[in-house]
Amino acid sequence: MSAPDPNLDRGKRRDDSRSSGMNTLAQAESLLQIAFVLPAAVLIGWGAGALLDKWLHTSWIYIVGLLFGSAAGLVEVVRQALRAGNEKRK
Repeated sequence: MSAPDPNLDRGKRRDDSRSSGMNTLAQAESLLQIAFVLPAAVLIGWGAGALLDKWLHTSWIYIVGLLFGSAAGLVEVVRQALRAGNEKRK
């Protein structure tokens, strides 16, 4: 009979630490997405409204774009936050 290889336990510990490290990075990435979604949505709404203002020769549609962008961004932030909370519980 041969003695158990002590390197096998070390390899398992490394794999566990790598997977937990990757899990932490994935969680950080999802939280960073939340931070960028709202400003991006507001900018997209403002830009679309400004383009419509130029095309239609008006000066108020950008405000509607800002409101729609803000609403869409807020909805997406809430969705991602709830999704992140559900993944954390698992």
